[in-house]
Amino acid sequence: MSSHQIQGGARREQPTAVRRATIDVSEIGNWLGATYHAVVTFLATHGLSPSGPPFARYHPLGQGRFRAEAGFPVATTIEGEDDVSASVLPGGLVATTLHVGPYDAMEPAYQALASWVDEHGGKTTGDAWEIYLSDTDDEPDPAQWKTEIVQPYQAMSTMG
Repeated sequence: MSSHQIQGGARREQPTAVRRATIDVSEIGNWLGATYHAVVTFLATHGLSPSGPPFARYHPLGQGRFRAEAGFPVATTIEGEDDVSASVLPGGLVATTLHVGPYDAMEPAYQALASWVDEHGGKTTGDAWEIYLSDTDDEPDPAQWKTEIVQPYQAMSTMG
């Protein structure tokens, strides 16, 4: 039995400012730090600011490699430049849960989300994303880090 509380709901499409890369799992931490700095710098240079906490979305490629997209939500679509570009987090049905603890211990939360979607007659659609609610500089204890995981899905009744 999962200790994760799962909530279903709907979200609106969210414009974002991101960087993208193909990385190994061992590179994620350093890449995220550099990415968040680059995106915040880009936004500030253009008189903008994030409209929410940082996020990352990972597409597994196998053998510990991922196609990653990370950055911040923004109020309106941006014009990208250099390695910062516009993207969106999809709208529609989502299942969410809060993971408290280190990043490398999130697998049970992902499994709980997939089970919840299945039990509710749905099918996951697209990659989940992680919203980092804790600033690791302010909260150095990984056991206290809070991450919201968002899994988009489609209800069976709307599938063709």
